[in-house]
Amino acid sequence: MAADVMSQSPRRPPSGERAAKKRAAIVRAARQEFLNHGFNIGMDAIAAEAGVSKMTVYNHFAGKEELFAEVISDALDRAFEETLRMMESRRSEAEDLRELLVSTAHGWVDGIAQPDVLALRALIAGEGRRFPELGRAWREQGPERFSSILSSTLREQEDLTIPDMDLAVTQFYALVLYPHIVRYAYGDRIDERMTEKLINSGVDMFLGYYRS
Repeated sequence: MAADVMSQSPRRPPSGERAAKKRAAIVRAARQEFLNHGFNIGMDAIAAEAGVSKMTVYNHFAGKEELFAEVISDALDRAFEETLRMMESRRSEAEDLRELLVSTAHGWVDGIAQPDVLALRALIAGEGRRFPELGRAWREQGPERFSSILSSTLREQEDLTIPDMDLAVTQFYALVLYPHIVRYAYGDRIDERMTEKLINSGVDMFLGYYRS
């Protein structure tokens, strides 16, 4: 009976400063191993790269899928954290919506150009058929983390009429971000002059369509 109760107890990752340092080391090592060897890499190799035991890795992460999701979250946090803070702070300051959307789009484009982000996207694209959970982790930690705040910001605009917010958010991504993602997938990138045109015209098209 005691064994059954223990097996049903929720896992509690270690806490404290020392545990945080080990967790960060595991995530760094996992990112390197995933990028070098793909998602098939074993947890033993990740533990060795991090300088910890395999048991320590499992104390922090239930499995490889959870660890990979943390790797994605860590990379995207560093790539987009500043843009998220900017969106949160400026949306409450009655700033010009167009200026806010242009700044947001620039932050997204700069974020996806980070080397770790590009490398992780390439890994997910290559492994996506065998491991669809990788794509789900990317969507949850990447674009979808912006959906809520962007939707809230758009809803607060009295001069916008948006009957389908999910569609509108997807359209905004498509106008200002997706062209870059497509080019990066082929090892190419859009130059700064064209980037400015895509962002500014994309924001204007979006606002022009939804303004009452």
